[in-house]
Amino acid sequence: MAATWFFDHRPHHLLFSSIIFFVLPCIAYSLAEPEALFKLKESFKNVEALNSWTPDTAPCARNTQWAGLICSNGIVTGLRLGGMGLAGEIDTKALAEIKGLRTMSFVNNNFSGPMPEFNTLGPLKGLYLSGNQFTGEIPSNFFVKMESLRKLWLSDNKFTGNIPPSLATIPNLLELHLEDNGFSGSIPVINQSTLVSLNMSNNKLEGEVPASMSKFEASSFVGNAGLCGGNLGKECAKPEPPPATSTSPNDTNNNGGNGSNSKGNGGSSKVVVAVSVASAVVLVALIVMFFVKSRRKEDEADFDMPGKENTEKADHPDAVELNVSEIKQKEVVVDRPSSSKRAGNSSRKGSNNGKGGGGMAELVMLNEEKGVFGLPDLMKAAAEVLGNGGLGSSYKAVMANGFAVVVKRMREMNGMEKDGFDAEMRRFGSLRHWNILTPLAYHYRKEEKLLIYEYIPKSSLLYILHGDRGPSHAELDWPTRLKIVQGTAKGLAYIHTEFASCDVPHGNLKSSNILLGPDYEPLLSDFAFGPLINTANVAQALFAYKAPEAAEHDRVSPKCDVYCLGIIILEIMTGKFPSQYLNNGKGGLDVIQWVRSAISEGRESELLDPEISSTNSSLGEMEKLLHIGAACTESNPNQRLDMREAIIRIEQVQVLGSDSVPHTRHAPTLREGVGELPEETRLKSNAIGSRSGRLDGDDDAAFSIS
Repeated sequence: MAATWFFDHRPHHLLFSSIIFFVLPCIAYSLAEPEALFKLKESFKNVEALNSWTPDTAPCARNTQWAGLICSNGIVTGLRLGGMGLAGEIDTKALAEIKGLRTMSFVNNNFSGPMPEFNTLGPLKGLYLSGNQFTGEIPSNFFVKMESLRKLWLSDNKFTGNIPPSLATIPNLLELHLEDNGFSGSIPVINQSTLVSLNMSNNKLEGEVPASMSKFEASSFVGNAGLCGGNLGKECAKPEPPPATSTSPNDTNNNGGNGSNSKGNGGSSKVVVAVSVASAVVLVALIVMFFVKSRRKEDEADFDMPGKENTEKADHPDAVELNVSEIKQKEVVVDRPSSSKRAGNSSRKGSNNGKGGGGMAELVMLNEEKGVFGLPDLMKAAAEVLGNGGLGSSYKAVMANGFAVVVKRMREMNGMEKDGFDAEMRRFGSLRHWNILTPLAYHYRKEEKLLIYEYIPKSSLLYILHGDRGPSHAELDWPTRLKIVQGTAKGLAYIHTEFASCDVPHGNLKSSNILLGPDYEPLLSDFAFGPLINTANVAQALFAYKAPEAAEHDRVSPKCDVYCLGIIILEIMTGKFPSQYLNNGKGGLDVIQWVRSAISEGRESELLDPEISSTNSSLGEMEKLLHIGAACTESNPNQRLDMREAIIRIEQVQVLGSDSVPHTRHAPTLREGVGELPEETRLKSNAIGSRSGRLDGDDDAAFSIS
């Protein structure tokens, strides 16, 4: 009977055996992870914030995930333990047992003593130790084996000694912050081309700033009295020449009585060589000038970004040169809108009007509140690539006077002729609202255009939410996230007012196009591009066309922007990367379906990002905002909220308890043209007009391209 049962049910038995075979290693692995975390917790003091780390729960369980953990597919990939009042030691041996660990943040705690042995954690990508009391010197070879490290924040500690030269061996280092310590000595040569964020200010460093770091602004090195060179405006003292050696009579006689020794002949030879080289340089310059003049009759200039052949790269070996080739200074015309007021004088070259030839290249200024600049300034600027997308490429350019802009090279903007394009650009330049970012200038060519924006250092909402999660991410608490959502809604409402005649007034609302000011005030960019884009490319270029009615039935309306706003809300509240942003649909999470399913089962609290779910006093308000996001992403546009309803409901969400959403009173960027804000900065419900999303009575009035 038993044998008969076995053979009758053999397939199930073998399947179960297979499951046991493959699952057992995973179980053994997952059991080691909690033990390692408990061991780590035992090395800490003041662990009240880690009370959720209990033996009767799993670290990455959906309903009871431990505080301060970042999990992926049930595995701990990051520790986010900032601001928890922790002290004691950090058990690096326990950390080494967490095999999936890639990022660690211990910022703003009370750890002290020498640098822990984090260099035993080879796969680590992000290490954040800012705002502690670590002391002593870091061994010179500390970072040799940390080849995976990309972001290192050691600021605001008490480290001393030399900066470890082994930092130069980290191949893909992106961010290095050593400010507010006691580092001394000279700065080692750190010339990784990947390095985009550097700060060594307020230490005891001395000597010359390496040429490889001259692309960084003076603020990265201030507070070091002994430093010179770079962009500090302080020249380094030239070494004194060695004292001249006297020649003996015998030396003179041995040289045939010419009164010079062999060293003197060597000096004469060097002079001859120098003169020869200088002559060659002059000759080459003359040839180049002749070649440039011979090309002046060409109808149009060509954009070549980035250009690696520019000789100015010698001063910025790690920078990408922004080269607008074949554009001569005499051909540059800076066209100033008559209605704008210049807020300050500009000393930038190339900003004066000039006469143009047949293929006149213009840089049209739309907003002079930051001064006036011209194409020659961009040609000379050291630049770096920020990103590429459906509309073109984006570059950060730092001009000679330190002013930073973002240059967007648009390839698919041929929907209008020059006059129509100019009218739209001037319309953009005239807009003034707290939550939108408008271009400073533009350059027109038939094939492609340049749009120049002010550079916003804090970057985009996308980066701060889903990057390696440094200190900026730790500041994304519930009041800040609500502020971003409400500011985004205000900016979108203003755009729907100004561009009410457009089928989709914004058209490209997503987290990469929401820049964040210093106080996390959101700035919407890349809006109202629909009429400017080639008809054949508009659906691929603009995110609003991923709304179901547009993707399936080619029907667009202002409610497509509402759909995009809903995705932003769900992204902010869950902390998840939406798969809707990916063209191939592979990766990320379908936040719309995930949220809809959880809401139907009454599991809203499980959706919230653990970073904000601990704010118990406002959990009800958070869930209310989740429901608004879900209502904005209804697949049927007839059941979806319209702009008016969405904004009213968003403005009704509030922070309960002692926290409050801060209101900005000072312009973070180009906001000088905005009048004084009213006492209540939120949109009033009676300022909302029709269901089309048009706002009435709101007269008060970036950088990845995709």
